[in-house]
Amino acid sequence: MDISVVIPLLNEDESLNELHDWIAKVMQSNRYSYEIVFIDDGSTDNSWEVIESLSKKNANVKGLRFQKNYGKSQALNAGFKEVIGDVVITMDADLQDSPDEIPELYNLIKNEGFDLISGWKKKRYDSKIRKNIPSKLFNAAARKTSGLKLHDFNCGLKAYKNKVVKNIDVNGEMHRYIPVLAKNAGFNKIDEKVVAHQARKYGVTKFGIDRFINGFLDLITIWFLSKFGKRPMHLFGLLGTIMFIIGCTFAFYLGIDKLFLNPTGRLITQRPQFYLSLVTMIIGTQLFLAGFLGEIILRAKSDEKRYSISKKINL
Repeated sequence: MDISVVIPLLNEDESLNELHDWIAKVMQSNRYSYEIVFIDDGSTDNSWEVIESLSKKNANVKGLRFQKNYGKSQALNAGFKEVIGDVVITMDADLQDSPDEIPELYNLIKNEGFDLISGWKKKRYDSKIRKNIPSKLFNAAARKTSGLKLHDFNCGLKAYKNKVVKNIDVNGEMHRYIPVLAKNAGFNKIDEKVVAHQARKYGVTKFGIDRFINGFLDLITIWFLSKFGKRPMHLFGLLGTIMFIIGCTFAFYLGIDKLFLNPTGRLITQRPQFYLSLVTMIIGTQLFLAGFLGEIILRAKSDEKRYSISKKINL
């Protein structure tokens, strides 16, 4: 199969028919073999009924329905497990991503050899204060931290080689950092393409300003995981050892000073260096234990079920 289109959605029943028809038209005009995988992330409107209707008209339409709302990352992860196309394309269901971009995205992956192409909505129709400015700050921080020179990490329109989506684990709210996850998994041919951004036609956005706060926190998390996720002792053990050595050095100095240099001076417990030494050694020990426990947890952890699928269509 040429292309798998993965579409996570939440309460988008108004746009699904139009989006499906648009995608199908692009696929048929380019003679691609394809599948469209809709992941209903706990919608409370008629989104699932629309997907069921579309699947009856078009056998290429497939669907997953979550028991409740688990988030976009879980929806993408579930979709990635099911896809079979050589090239996997993700897009949002609100019609702000244009299916007309699919042929060029497909060509970049299939014929140009890229592992991942991320869309760049260079011209946006969102609110400048609520979305555009925070997005620019967020992307600047992501570029600095990850080393990837992408302008729009969070664009929903992306294209991947199949083996990329099969080798990354998208969890929590890490859908914003899929290019970073791919890079950490060893896929280095990552680039971007300017894509059309359209004004929302139906409904309202599901994301508020809090997503940028969460985004920055997730950025710190993914930086830490990429550096020390497989070896927490290298960070906590190192810091703990340094802190403990500093504390022991202070204690040794205080002991020598009291025994030989100034035996008639103040008691050790009356000197602030004593408490500095004590606290530093305690913190160092705690950091070392944190790294040790992290190593144990890493080796003992089992896969946790992060979402529950209640229904499937054509899968």
